[in-house]
Amino acid sequence: MKNKLYQHFLRNKQQGHKSFAVLVDPDKVDNPKIEQLVSLAIDAKVDYLFVGGSLLISNHQDECIQKIKSLCNIPVILFPGSPSQVSKYADALLYLSLISGRNPELLIGQHVVSAPFVRKSGLEIMPTGYMVIDGGAPTTVSYISNATPIPSDKNEIALCTAMAGEMLGMKLIYMDSGSGAKRPIPESMIEMVASHIEAPLIIGGGISDPEKAYRNCKAGADVIVVGNAIEKDESLIKEMSDAVHSMMISV
Repeated sequence: MKNKLYQHFLRNKQQGHKSFAVLVDPDKVDNPKIEQLVSLAIDAKVDYLFVGGSLLISNHQDECIQKIKSLCNIPVILFPGSPSQVSKYADALLYLSLISGRNPELLIGQHVVSAPFVRKSGLEIMPTGYMVIDGGAPTTVSYISNATPIPSDKNEIALCTAMAGEMLGMKLIYMDSGSGAKRPIPESMIEMVASHIEAPLIIGGGISDPEKAYRNCKAGADVIVVGNAIEKDESLIKEMSDAVHSMMISV
């Protein structure tokens, strides 16, 4: 079915179901690590596996995705840092446009370059308005993007940016404070944005404990993405997933 995963995102939002995604950086996993991670993800009923990173220094992405796909049926969604990170072996691609910055290359420039290859890839393409929020520390994404993050105390800027992205046709809005952020996105900002857009809202960066994941869902996040915290402690997968999915019961 065309746009199968996007329809799944949309249906979950409409029904008030919250989803949990684990972010996998191909540079940081080998086959034994992938096997362990996937086993934990299956047990925890993880909804999506996001694959990608701001920088990929190895040629390991295709192999990583193929290994994941051989082990489970959890959808694999690309979270690319550049057009070179597209892989035909994934299920879908977050086609990111950095709407929080003013770097034209990340708004449309790199998309022009990657469009023919992306079209031929056969991937489900999900246009995504990507917003970087200041997490209190320089992150790889802010450095690579050469764009100033939205200040974490400027809820109205985040709101207007998300609204503009949605009206420009973005199907998803992804707010991210970046890997290694000292502080996660404030719940007040999530709540303001979530209450004024209809697109599914993805939240990532700086989420280090299940309680924070739960509170972000309560504030209006539809999908919680965790990567860095799980890299440090894989046992968090089950706790994080349970916290996110408990919102389905409590709403």
